[in-house]
Amino acid sequence: MPTVFRYKGFRFFFYANEGDPREPVHVHVEKDDGEAKFWLRPEVTVAYNDGFNARTLRELREIVLQHAILIETAWHDFFGNR
Repeated sequence: MPTVFRYKGFRFFFYANEGDPREPVHVHVEKDDGEAKFWLRPEVTVAYNDGFNARTLRELREIVLQHAILIETAWHDFFGNR
């Protein structure tokens, strides 16, 4: 599970096996017992949430927006498909 970056104790990552066929670019976020998944395209949206409140999800969405290029670059570097 490659970690892309960390922010305030949250880990932003993706799984090494993201489906077959592979799902579109997205990022998972975890902290303590919570985990969420965000799609990056066509816009950053919550795909899944287990344990984060609405305020935290809004903050995480903003962080994903700010780091979208970094996340996409890490995804393509790891999976090798641009």
